[in-house]
Amino acid sequence: MNHRNKIVFGAVTLLVSLMTLPVFGQNVNKMVRKGNKEFDKGKFSDAEVLYRKALVKNPKFEKANFNLGDALYKEKNYESAGKQFMNLSKKGTSDQLKAKSWYNLGNTLMQKKQYEQSIGAYINSLRLNPKDYNAKYNLEYARKMLKKQNQNKKNNQNKKNQNKKNQNKKNQNKKNDKNKQNKKDQNKNKNDQNKQQNKNNQNKQNNQNKNDQNKQQNKQQGGQRPQMTKAEAQRMLDALRNSEKGTLKKLEKKKAKKVKGKPDVINW
Repeated sequence: MNHRNKIVFGAVTLLVSLMTLPVFGQNVNKMVRKGNKEFDKGKFSDAEVLYRKALVKNPKFEKANFNLGDALYKEKNYESAGKQFMNLSKKGTSDQLKAKSWYNLGNTLMQKKQYEQSIGAYINSLRLNPKDYNAKYNLEYARKMLKKQNQNKKNNQNKKNQNKKNQNKKNQNKKNDKNKQNKKDQNKNKNDQNKQQNKNNQNKQNNQNKNDQNKQQNKQQGGQRPQMTKAEAQRMLDALRNSEKGTLKKLEKKKAKKVKGKPDVINW
């Protein structure tokens, strides 16, 4: 990461000034000094334990409270560290302590990506110490990060809206395709029904025509004799003549037989 993009934490300073105290106070300071040594070694959890022991004996000891906030910050326990610095920024006994507490609170909020709140903390720190370069730098950095965060939110929202719009369009297209298919199926069914109806009507018409033809044929056969050709009529006439000749011959033979015998009595 470029040095310009780094948050300046140099002002997270331990309060190590010694005060003339009675034996009780000396014991508390001794614990804080031990805590500072562990802090410098990077043993932040050990430093936290020592600072808390000092606060058990003197809960209002500002140096122990401030350094405890530093140790919690280094342990990335930003929630607890923020509470320590917030309390000192409001109840600290000096503007210097309050300014540093506001500054460290701004750094803590920055780590939690609460850029808008960190901007307020840096501004409060600069009100108490306008010459703090690190506070000025971090203030501008927080503003830059807030702008970027807002732009990302806007982009994400736009993307979400576009995805929703695309999904709605996809659903609408799917619905339209379904309606088209349903209409196509309906038209197909209607066409099939029309074809079947036409076929039924054609069959019915064919049957009717056939019936009419049969009736016409039956009528012709029953009402008129079929006309014979001239040859057929001649043959029929010849057959009748031959039949009559045969019959006459038979009668003549029968009559001849009767003449030869005794005449029969004729009843009249």
